[in-house]
Amino acid sequence: MKHARIEPLRRIFIIGAALAVAVACGGGDSSAPATEPPASEPATTDVASTEAPATEAPMYAIEQVTAPEATNVDDLLALDRPIVIAHAGGDFDWPHSTMYAFTEAALGGADVLEMDVMLSSDGVLMVQHDNTVDRLTNDTGLVGSYTAAELQAMDNAYWFSGGVWSDKSLPEDAYVFRGVRTGDRDAPEGYTADDFAIPTFEQVARAFPDHVLDVEIKIPESETGEVLIDRAYAAAAELARLIEELDRVDSVIVVSFDDSVLTEFRSLIADVATSPGQTSLVNWYLAGAPLDPRDVVMQAPPVYEGIEVLTADTFARAHAEGYEVWVWMNDSSQETTEFYSEIVARGADGLLIARPTAVP
Repeated sequence: MKHARIEPLRRIFIIGAALAVAVACGGGDSSAPATEPPASEPATTDVASTEAPATEAPMYAIEQVTAPEATNVDDLLALDRPIVIAHAGGDFDWPHSTMYAFTEAALGGADVLEMDVMLSSDGVLMVQHDNTVDRLTNDTGLVGSYTAAELQAMDNAYWFSGGVWSDKSLPEDAYVFRGVRTGDRDAPEGYTADDFAIPTFEQVARAFPDHVLDVEIKIPESETGEVLIDRAYAAAAELARLIEELDRVDSVIVVSFDDSVLTEFRSLIADVATSPGQTSLVNWYLAGAPLDPRDVVMQAPPVYEGIEVLTADTFARAHAEGYEVWVWMNDSSQETTEFYSEIVARGADGLLIARPTAVP
């Protein structure tokens, strides 16, 4: 198939690099126990497996989640409409990466639940975006310095005020879910304090068996900024193990900024869909190099360093080569119904967004 018109070399390089950087899903800022958890894993309530309460009591909200239109990657990509991917559960609408957010997104009709993962100090695969817990919780420090039990004791909605991740300058009553995790405030109807903790990947995967999961393996850093690539490899191994164990091979898409992490992951498990890493995307865009056969979706932002990278030509080229393009937003100004409609009109196949409630 013919490629779209190639622009002058400098512009090609900038756009290609931007598409490559975009692999960090929702990078607008970008490991688990066995079925019988080790003694070090926290004994948290698994709301997905909680028995139905008495008829006079309200149902757990998660029990009201119905299966989406597509429950595996193949069926998802075959849908003849834009896909809604809830970034971190929809982190402008609800507290980032909480069971509460994932449940609300699923109840609202999101097709895919997006999340980032990294290891706790005791090897549990946690759903966590940042290298530290500072921005979202009532604590500070590197994620990798805490055990899973310590991480899950934190209030993961401590700084949530709606609309942004963590504006720490607001009045106390602006943080509408602060204290739910610690029992200082009642949980919303149908939820518990555990729904405002930092979840494990296994908890999310078990709680939403019918939703496709878009999972980014994060690259942790030390306190001095040293890239801990071995920790990312270990997280890739744990993710591969859990996907196999939980029978999620056909309902997960895995991505990482670093191609070597994806190479490690692919070496451990077959037939799991992926998104290309940085080097692969650069080579594809600049030289037409083939991607890995398991790469089915490109994940990219609309603008990079002031240049519009997701033009109609970019979408057309990706589509001509058989790839879907999911778009994550550069900043809050793009998290609007109007912009969502605009980017879909250009050719986006999916909206990887922080505000699922604003989907047109």
